[in-house]
Amino acid sequence: MAERDREAPERCCSYCTVQRRLPVLRWLPQYSLQWLQLDLIAGVTVGLTVVPQALAYAEVAGLPVQYGLYSSFMGCFVYCLLGTSKDVTLGPTAIMSLLVSSYAFHDPAYAILLTFLSGCIQLAMGLLHLGFLLDFVSCPVIKGFTSAASVTISFNQVKNILGLHNIPRQFFLQVYHTFQRIGETRAGDALLGLVCLAVLVGLRAMKGHIPRVHRVELLSVRISRLIIWATATARNALVVLFAGLVAYSFQGMGSQPFTLTGATPQGLPPFQLPPFSKAEANSTVSFSEMVQDLGAGLAVVPLMGLMETVAIAKAFASQNNYRIDPNQELLAMGLTNLLGSFVSSYPVTGSFGRTAVNAQTGVCTPAGGLITGTLVLLSLAYLTSLFYYIPKAALAAVIICAVAPMFDARIFRTLWRVKRTGTTSNLLCTPAWGSVSSPQRANSCSLHGLDLVPLCVTFLLCFWEVQYGIMAGMLVSGVLLLYTIARPRIKLSEQGVLLMQPASGLHFPAVESLRDAMHRWALAVSPPRCVILDCTHVSSMDYTVVMGLADLLQEFRKRGLTLTFFGLQGHVLQVLLSADLEGFQHFPSLEEAEKGHGAELDGRSRVLFHSASENMLPASGLIQ
Repeated sequence: MAERDREAPERCCSYCTVQRRLPVLRWLPQYSLQWLQLDLIAGVTVGLTVVPQALAYAEVAGLPVQYGLYSSFMGCFVYCLLGTSKDVTLGPTAIMSLLVSSYAFHDPAYAILLTFLSGCIQLAMGLLHLGFLLDFVSCPVIKGFTSAASVTISFNQVKNILGLHNIPRQFFLQVYHTFQRIGETRAGDALLGLVCLAVLVGLRAMKGHIPRVHRVELLSVRISRLIIWATATARNALVVLFAGLVAYSFQGMGSQPFTLTGATPQGLPPFQLPPFSKAEANSTVSFSEMVQDLGAGLAVVPLMGLMETVAIAKAFASQNNYRIDPNQELLAMGLTNLLGSFVSSYPVTGSFGRTAVNAQTGVCTPAGGLITGTLVLLSLAYLTSLFYYIPKAALAAVIICAVAPMFDARIFRTLWRVKRTGTTSNLLCTPAWGSVSSPQRANSCSLHGLDLVPLCVTFLLCFWEVQYGIMAGMLVSGVLLLYTIARPRIKLSEQGVLLMQPASGLHFPAVESLRDAMHRWALAVSPPRCVILDCTHVSSMDYTVVMGLADLLQEFRKRGLTLTFFGLQGHVLQVLLSADLEGFQHFPSLEEAEKGHGAELDGRSRVLFHSASENMLPASGLIQ
């Protein structure tokens, strides 16, 4: 009996572990007919969205259109088993297609190998719980990249709207040649492209203004609203279908004013190993050479894919009141790309647009993805012959309408206002006493609002090369982060003795800043002062800081002064006690530290200034 009691918790723990690794086991036992109906509607709706988008995104990636469909079904099936968000749909996206275009040289072999290697990296990150690495890519870098991608992808489709051919893919050359050859515009393509754009924009705006259906309304009103909603939601498929019918009609009359997609291989992709080498005219490119050619793409593609998926999953989890497991999302992404490489997929990630459609149609579980994946497979099996008649101008209109909302003008305005606020605060950085004025302090004040720098660096350099923009933005963000660590903000107050309060943990780059602050405000003044170091906000301290504090204690003793500590957290205090610092004094509270110095106070403390780095930022007002 006792053994049985011990085994029960073990079985429960094992089942919980299996559920964590196979989230489908959480919702499948509770699956109902009502859920099936809603998942079916959502799956069909997303399927009608993904098919035209997949064809269009393959064009962005510089690959034949069938590769967009090859990339659209594996994620539907894998995520149903392993995903922790009911809303997220995996597949080709504008961002990932742009990255594939940059790193895969418009060669399917390189794109498929990139998928395989990205999947391996993402899977390893999930197994090793390395999802926290994504936190080091700041929001301004992501926004700068996505905004630049929106402009780049949209302008890349202008040539298809205008019916121009042989336009270079590099952005600046593209702009130059497009305007240089604008006189070669094909009237049919331009007219159709603009009409498709207008229809898509109109239907999108219409969807945003459809009032909610109320049960008290007439059935005819509710049905009409449902028809309008369905038309607006499936707008991409309807526009592509309409454009295809128009092109087919002209083909039947013996003339063709549009540039068509052309023949698309029919049937499902073969299940085979990814290409680990590539045969060329007179040689074979080995696996190691292909990996070298992919270069930075092996870091940028998997990381950006993970960031996009986890960000979307978190957003919709928050909106719909459920939780996701970021590391499980990494596993789902990694396995999707790993298995996808066996069916000729290029790298995929979560799609914000299709996820939003999924959520709005009331999807209940990830099983909606099974319906979407099945529709994609049916399209590959039976409809590819019809793709011949789809005008490229219509696909270009779909892409432009999909990526235009990615340009976030608000973030530029917001960070500019923050920068102006920071600049205004420089005017307030007048010292409390005339003797504390220094040119360095004004420089430190100007650090306010510097998030605009990585945003602009990323945005501008992404027009040159995507990888340079992302890496430069991350580098600038990293430098700004390290600067705040190396020059922590220190609050100084006069309380008979000098009270210094670091605002965060002390790490080795901050030693010189702390030493300079103590020299400037305690040791170099006349007369020199004793110091109480308020460590209430210090949550960590490394060995270099401990040695720096030992030197400061020695300097204070030589001058007949005291440096005492209070408010140390238990683990930080243990570090200092273990170092056996000579002259180290610690008090649990400020009152006891003041008594140790024999200071007599009237209960009011005047804040003199703040220190941000070696530079002191004055603060006004009284602390009661």
